[in-house]
Amino acid sequence: MNIVRKDLDQNNAMLTVCIEKADYAEKVEKSLRDYRKKANIPGFRPGMVPMGLLKKMYGKAVTAEEINKLVSDGLYGYIRENKVDMLGEPMPNEAEQKPFDFDTDESFEFVFDLGLAPEFEVELSKKDKVKYYNIAVGDEMINNQLKSYTGRYGKYIQEEVVEEKDMVKGELLEMADGKVNESGLKVKDATMTASYMKDEQKALFVGAKKGDVITFNPAAAFENEAEISSLLKISKDEAKQITADFQVKIESITRYHESEINQELFDKVYGEGTVTSEADFRNKIKENIQESLVADSEYKFGVDTKEMIVAKYNNLTFPDTFLKRWVLSTNENVTEEKLEEDFSKMIDDLKWQLIKNKIQTANEIKVEAPDIEEYAKKLAKAQFAQYGMIGMDDEIIANYAKDMMKKEDTLKNMIDRVSEEKTFAVIKEAVKLDNKEVSIEEFNKMFEAK
Repeated sequence: MNIVRKDLDQNNAMLTVCIEKADYAEKVEKSLRDYRKKANIPGFRPGMVPMGLLKKMYGKAVTAEEINKLVSDGLYGYIRENKVDMLGEPMPNEAEQKPFDFDTDESFEFVFDLGLAPEFEVELSKKDKVKYYNIAVGDEMINNQLKSYTGRYGKYIQEEVVEEKDMVKGELLEMADGKVNESGLKVKDATMTASYMKDEQKALFVGAKKGDVITFNPAAAFENEAEISSLLKISKDEAKQITADFQVKIESITRYHESEINQELFDKVYGEGTVTSEADFRNKIKENIQESLVADSEYKFGVDTKEMIVAKYNNLTFPDTFLKRWVLSTNENVTEEKLEEDFSKMIDDLKWQLIKNKIQTANEIKVEAPDIEEYAKKLAKAQFAQYGMIGMDDEIIANYAKDMMKKEDTLKNMIDRVSEEKTFAVIKEAVKLDNKEVSIEEFNKMFEAK
């Protein structure tokens, strides 16, 4: 086998793989002998089929298969050994490839097009500036989080007088001609909340006391049959027919009271004794918010860094024609129009991938098991925090992280994220950070503009 490389320009090359009979003849013979041992052909016992017959029946297919294996192994072996930095995959050359006949030809030439990555080195210095946005934690953010905690850790208390958001419970009795209809609908332990009712019907409940009897009209109280269906425990079709008044005797009034800002709340949020005063509680909330906002700052830094570096290497050239042909051949759902529309973005993404690879290689960046475990714990901790579960036990965090890592797609995403974080950490040290403090509103507007 002989492989010849021809560079067409700095981004395109051709590889010609020449296969002679000596390269494949022995392999073809061995394959046919192996097949002979198990061939089940009428009129012949296994292992006794004449080789001439096998060659006639299967020789061409076996030859083609062995040649294809040789070409594939030789092609990719050459690329590995010569460290060819290619883009995409080798593609058959449409102009230079000559037809061949497995019945008559003994030597074969396979011509492939290669798309070559541009040659360059990544150089970053303090001359390269990137803004880094530190998001200020304002009083409103702290108050909102405090309100969230007092709401989450409140309790239900039985009351005597109905307020708009209270849950009222009682037996519903259908009325007819101003009195209870003995054969009408009866719903025990029905629950309703005045805030969901229209104003006139709502007014009948607000201010009422436990034990009071109220007559109201569900059809007038609620917007749609779904709410009436839920209240009366009937189907939606049946609810559409409801026009009667109903009587309810208020058996209980339940109101949700937000938690007081006290030691009990501090212990529920952060663990017993961790925080002992409201001032410390607010400071702890501020720390947690700042910690959560670091991820947003880092994300924005990553976006801006990619833009800066990609723009810095804007003069890199790519094998555009080859790449378009390769994308269209490997993606059935991509049209030429869509490809043209998205091609510049695709090149920017490819450029960033090449830059990132060079930074990782130059700085020997590797992702190891402990890195992934720490990242998984960080994700687990963040997910718990979203539900107000702060200060979770380390063992619970670790077990949750292990479960996350069992999912193949999640694990792959973690490896990619850790690799990228390490890359950005190297870049952060190399470039000059232009630190700027912004409010959360200013920060969010940056993404609206995009």
